[in-house]
Amino acid sequence: MTAYILILDDDADVATAAQLLLRRRYGQVATLSDPAGLPALLARGVPDVVLLDLNFTPGRINGAEGLALMDVLRTQARPPAVIAMTAYADVPLAVEALKRGAGDFITKPWDNARLIAAVDQALARRQAVHGAAAGSPELMGESRAMRELKALIASVAPTEANVMVLGENGVGKELVARAIHAASRRAAGTMLAVDMGALPESTFESELFGHRRGSFTDARSDRAGRFQAARGGSLFLDEIGNMPLAAQAKLLTALERREVTPIGADKPEAIDVRIISATNLDEARLFDPSVFRADLLFRLNTIVIRVPPLRERREDVPLLLAHYLKMYESQYQRPSREVAAVAMDALTRHDWPGNVRALRHACERAVILGQGAEYAVADFGLATAPAAPLGYPPHAEVSGGESVDRAAAAAPATDATLDAIERAAIAATLAQFNGNISHAAKTLGISRAALYRKLGKHGI
Repeated sequence: MTAYILILDDDADVATAAQLLLRRRYGQVATLSDPAGLPALLARGVPDVVLLDLNFTPGRINGAEGLALMDVLRTQARPPAVIAMTAYADVPLAVEALKRGAGDFITKPWDNARLIAAVDQALARRQAVHGAAAGSPELMGESRAMRELKALIASVAPTEANVMVLGENGVGKELVARAIHAASRRAAGTMLAVDMGALPESTFESELFGHRRGSFTDARSDRAGRFQAARGGSLFLDEIGNMPLAAQAKLLTALERREVTPIGADKPEAIDVRIISATNLDEARLFDPSVFRADLLFRLNTIVIRVPPLRERREDVPLLLAHYLKMYESQYQRPSREVAAVAMDALTRHDWPGNVRALRHACERAVILGQGAEYAVADFGLATAPAAPLGYPPHAEVSGGESVDRAAAAAPATDATLDAIERAAIAATLAQFNGNISHAAKTLGISRAALYRKLGKHGI
């Protein structure tokens, strides 16, 4: 989904780590280290969600500074959802933050899946309050492929059938899921999105099914799982193909019995959710029993929707370009410009391996860097072969046995600068480890913090 997220934290490494984690999922993620800059930022546009550190002055741990900022955020015409963050959590501070309007309270260092879940839930709450999907534009395109996709969504949405959405990275699978939910009989309920590939196997049951206080070391209170939180609505299981087989068995049991048992509970709880799942796996691999359980697949793929890649609907490229260029021109307060005819031809013929997500990032780059009266091809950064987005396989996969040096050597000869070689090596290594920052940093011989800085530097 596309949403505007603000990370307000005085620790640059913490802010960068959160930005890189969330940017791929939500698109627009800004950081701010000095609270004094908040009024000016709000004047340019109010975020959908603010991740707010509660302490900024060294030595202070009472959270007073963050609580004061929450009062400022609450005065906005459409206040953002707030997730409070602090390394010095205690119960009274958490209670006070919730009283001031925070929707959630997270202790640093956070678990990535927990943070993404908190942001998803914050967006869902804001959607319920304001009556509109925060930052979720409708599926754009008038090509035959998109007309057929929209017609299929309209037919499937009113039913209760489980739906599996297939498609490459960046095609808009979550937008399809949200369109299905919005046109369903469950539209008044919540749609919660869960990145199944990011859920650690050790916390899988707690995150999906919930837990009772004292059921394990960190279970300080009862907590509802995603199945309970989405009751009466839809549960979007993203990256379903990345689930370990053991976790697949647990999910299958819940779907077959239509009930879940929270960790530490004595009795199961009935569930009432519609399941929409998605994966970028090749469809043939889903039928490989070493990758995905056949019995779970048959539970999930009652209806299969295949989202076309952008190269199969090139006639939609001009419409998408116009939308995203206008959006970023407004965001960055840049003058409106047309796309030169030569550039439009090149952009339309481009294969866009990253699909709509890649096009959106190219538009942001063009708005920021473009200097001419019209947008030129070079403004969109198409001269360099696209590197793999964080956590996704590259256009030409790097096998587990290839070295970083070999991946770096594969960089295009026309762009053999040190920066280009470094960028290619980092992208290949991340792809090799499916976006795992710790493993990639270890292989590259640098710290996690250094890798985060390099990711930001190269825009990966």
